[in-house]
Amino acid sequence: MASIDLKREPGLHYRATTTPALVSLPARWFLMVDGEGNPNTAPAYREAIETLYPLAYALRAAVKAATGDAYTVLPLEGLWWADDMSRFSVDAKDEWRWTLMIALPAAVEQVDAAEVLARAVAAKQPPAGDRVRLERYDEGDAAQVLHRGPFATEPAAIERLHAFIESEGRALRGLHHEIYLSDARRADPSTWRTIIRQPVTARSR
Repeated sequence: MASIDLKREPGLHYRATTTPALVSLPARWFLMVDGEGNPNTAPAYREAIETLYPLAYALRAAVKAATGDAYTVLPLEGLWWADDMSRFSVDAKDEWRWTLMIALPAAVEQVDAAEVLARAVAAKQPPAGDRVRLERYDEGDAAQVLHRGPFATEPAAIERLHAFIESEGRALRGLHHEIYLSDARRADPSTWRTIIRQPVTARSR
């Protein structure tokens, strides 16, 4: 039996530095739950987290039973936007829309993932079990940077990332993407590590 740490796979880009860089992401399977509202206060946000993790571990157990290989469940990720992006602001969290998600390995295709999820939802009764879905997400070319510290101090890192994208002759596309490498429930906010990722395209002339 092999134990696989997917965060160490170079092509998956779960490592980043405080210097912005361009990356290219493969299409991958994710467990996803959509929601809206302030992540600090919206019950839907907590319910999404409480649903994604047990189902991710159920899929991990099924893959291990089918292949003999175990893998590390990947960290929580989030896509963030607003219906009116001109009003997207850290001061208007109640207007945020989001998708929380956990990436899955290619080996998930070796099991009947829909059946595994249906059984796990029936057995565990997670609070967002009726909203969870399995989706293949193709992010493609992107730029990313590592932010250290609380979420409230992210804007400066986002500005640096967007300036880097401009300097590379690229333009923003798609949704703002964050990968939470630290457990915010346990770690001191000053030590939190978050990968901030932004899909890009060639800038039109």
